[in-house]
Amino acid sequence: MAEIGKGVTAGKLASNVQKRLSRAQEKVLQKLGKADETRDAAFEEMVANFNKQMTEGTKLQKDLKAYMVAVKTMHEASRRLQDCLADMYEPDWYGKEETDALAEDLDTLWLEYHQNITDQSLLCVDTYLAQFPEIKARIAKRDRKMVDFDSARHHFTSLQKSKKKDEAKIAKPAALLEMAAPSWAQGLISAHQVAQTNLSYNQAEEELGRAQKIFEELNVELQDELPTLWDSRVGVYVNAFQKLANHQEKFHREMGNLTQNLHDIMTKLEEQRELKRDDAAISKKGEGKKSEGANHSESAAVAPKSTVANGSDGELPPGFLYKVKAVHEYTATDGDELELNVGDIVLVLAFDNPDEQDDGWLLGLKESHWLQKKNISAKGVFPENFTQKV
Repeated sequence: MAEIGKGVTAGKLASNVQKRLSRAQEKVLQKLGKADETRDAAFEEMVANFNKQMTEGTKLQKDLKAYMVAVKTMHEASRRLQDCLADMYEPDWYGKEETDALAEDLDTLWLEYHQNITDQSLLCVDTYLAQFPEIKARIAKRDRKMVDFDSARHHFTSLQKSKKKDEAKIAKPAALLEMAAPSWAQGLISAHQVAQTNLSYNQAEEELGRAQKIFEELNVELQDELPTLWDSRVGVYVNAFQKLANHQEKFHREMGNLTQNLHDIMTKLEEQRELKRDDAAISKKGEGKKSEGANHSESAAVAPKSTVANGSDGELPPGFLYKVKAVHEYTATDGDELELNVGDIVLVLAFDNPDEQDDGWLLGLKESHWLQKKNISAKGVFPENFTQKV
């Protein structure tokens, strides 16, 4: 027999075409109400659940993949930001090596997070959805076989109803033929026609039995599988989101640790910059004291009265050297310290014993207290770098 295509013969092709035509004809008859249709409300509900389940699972898979794309995008943005920091970070700055190591740790953390979600949450959903196409194909096949079963049953029922009518129609013409036939042929014609009718009837009965068997086998299999598949969705969702939540918690916890480390490095870098600036200021002030110290001592010893700065006259406390203005707040931590608020004017005094003066610290009295009380009972020490000379 000639082949139409690979593995497809002309006879096979003709058989498939005939089946499609028969199914189409049967569906038309069912819609017109001229043929019975097999209906199974319970199975139809299972199919509705199956379609809903497949739609939800496909959406979950799509959204998980979109989430993975977003994670990868964030990873690339984080990497570029760390590269930018590395390019700007000068070698002599505090924490250069720590910053480089932290960038590597961040990169590794992003890679592990992406891989863990792919391997566990996304793979779980992919495996779950992989079974749906095969089951969907069997549901479609079951529907086709149900139409074949309905068609065979309809055909067999029609033959049952017409069998007696056909036998009555055959009997009269057969009798006339037998009368004209030789004696040896009498009865054979009638028997032949009855046999032809019985053959069609038997063939239809066999076709009905075969169609029913194929349909019921598929129907029973799907009735067992679909409820089980429907129940499995809960476990799949729990597994996917539980693993996703676990990896998210771990990722954000470790990310928090790394960002805190970066914050600490930046804080110490700022402190290093402040210390260098303060050291430079102290060094500059120290040089100024060596050319002015003699004049201040002489002025404090000889002239207890002096002209107040900013153009006002009045008495000055003993040992007055110069005025400063507070540019930072300072909270006293000991009884001999002077608390400062931004804007306070302080009268700097000479130490009674120069050996008691610590580097970077001054002795002074708030100008407001002196003007009100005219005593130095509230004097105290304070950090020089919290003030500036006026």
